[in-house]
Amino acid sequence: MTKVSLEGQVAVVTGAARGVGELLARKLSARGAKVALVGLEPDALKQVSDRLHGESGFWHADVTDHEAMAQVAAEVKARFGKVDIVVANAGVANGGPFVESDPVAWRRVIEVNLIGSAVTARAFLPVLMESRGYLLQIASLAAITPAPMMTAYCASKSGVEAYAHSLRAEVGHKGVRVGIGYLSWTDTDMVRGADQDEVMRELRQRLPWPSNKTYPLGPAVDRIVAGIERRSGHVYAQWWLRGMQGVRGYLPGIIGAVGQREMRRFEPRLKGVSTGLVGAGGAADEQRQQGISP
Repeated sequence: MTKVSLEGQVAVVTGAARGVGELLARKLSARGAKVALVGLEPDALKQVSDRLHGESGFWHADVTDHEAMAQVAAEVKARFGKVDIVVANAGVANGGPFVESDPVAWRRVIEVNLIGSAVTARAFLPVLMESRGYLLQIASLAAITPAPMMTAYCASKSGVEAYAHSLRAEVGHKGVRVGIGYLSWTDTDMVRGADQDEVMRELRQRLPWPSNKTYPLGPAVDRIVAGIERRSGHVYAQWWLRGMQGVRGYLPGIIGAVGQREMRRFEPRLKGVSTGLVGAGGAADEQRQQGISP
């Protein structure tokens, strides 16, 4: 597909305080985009904004709060005059056995990753229709293949994939393109936070190659930027993820069989697995829910 120059484009990135969101904002800015950063940590967002190459701004908002996100959309439009690109990147994760999981953390993963993505789109679609813009929904390998000990995350990412496919069919005739971004394990605070649990780390290391590797952040974000430039329907942050689409129908059965064996192996150690939100982003979200200022 033909590349669209990012010079002068206005891009909104949620979950922009760190990780994929932060680096994506930096790379979009370096290509001439004006960037609006959205997240829960105003101090971190300001630091990111201050380091960007061109014009930018930051908004402190919870993506699950419809009124707050509607206000953000209005303020971004007033500040920059338009919105061309929205990247729904904000996300949290937890792990551990479902039966013993923290019900609050489990629900919050669904709320942020799925409901928050829909709230983001609902807020910004009117301005994207005006610009005939592009919405990129960040999903995951977890949308393609299920995994034990990740029920909330897999459910949320499968949900946003299906929702984005549905939305693409709804808004395409209005000139809005919708893309879905897939990432495997990428070197972010979220993944490093999950790896702090010994059992979760060992389980991931026992996955088949190449899904057992942690991939560097830079090349993954470069692929996402290239997808944005092309307004791609599907964006794969690691080269091999595209091939997973062709075999995804077989994966639940395979993982169901292999997963039983692995769970039996790790059963004596599962009691100690943490079930709360992981990483610095998870900590920020928990502080938000507890009313603690970031």
